[in-house]
Amino acid sequence: MTINFKNDIKPISYLKTNAAEMMKYVNENRNPIIITQNGEAKAVLMDIDSYQNMQNAFALLNIIKISEDEIKKGDFQDSEEVFTELKNKYFKDQ
Repeated sequence: MTINFKNDIKPISYLKTNAAEMMKYVNENRNPIIITQNGEAKAVLMDIDSYQNMQNAFALLNIIKISEDEIKKGDFQDSEEVFTELKNKYFKDQ
């Protein structure tokens, strides 16, 4: 995703008069639009799929961060132990 300064940065007044056009643009191009107010970037308009993907990526990064913190604290199990426990739990009758 690269920003096209001509198409992807718009003042809030443009949003007010062209909202439907802007919604169509972000959904077709998958490019967010930066909304400015008084010459400063204030908000971003983006399609829902890109937003959901971003939220999923943040959630995954949070899981990785939690895992790293647990490893630093020594709160983890060796993978062989985990797989042995799982095999014993789910495949003991086979």
